[in-house]
Amino acid sequence: MKNIIYIVIILLTIIGCNTSKPKFSNDEKQKTGSNDTIKIANEELNYEIIIIEPGFDFWLHSTAYPRGYHSQAYLENKNNIFVMEWNNRVRQPQLYPPNLYEMIIDYSPNINYGYEVNYLLYNYMIYFQNKYNQKLNGYVPLR
Repeated sequence: MKNIIYIVIILLTIIGCNTSKPKFSNDEKQKTGSNDTIKIANEELNYEIIIIEPGFDFWLHSTAYPRGYHSQAYLENKNNIFVMEWNNRVRQPQLYPPNLYEMIIDYSPNINYGYEVNYLLYNYMIYFQNKYNQKLNGYVPLR
């Protein structure tokens, strides 16, 4: 009887150790943890944004809606609103934290930046608002 109790305890310990494995392998952790720089570019227009934001790449792949979920027109409209408010805040460092709003974003609604640029810019704006508890347009979607 004593031996059966020891065997059950050992089995439970082994099973308990196996169920506490992390969701991601070490390779995946290194990929998501070390890639904190996102480059948004449209080479035809010589347009480029570089985002250095810890956690954005992981959020983009784990939380954001997939490419194609929103139309390009939707993304362009939202980006235009977000960027206008962002630039207003950059110009008013006495009212808004200058460490959050450091640089003007040169975004024109008259230029077709392409889907990828609009997708990444839109998702960064959503990520930024959620991470820093900011509202660029009144309502902040979670993803």
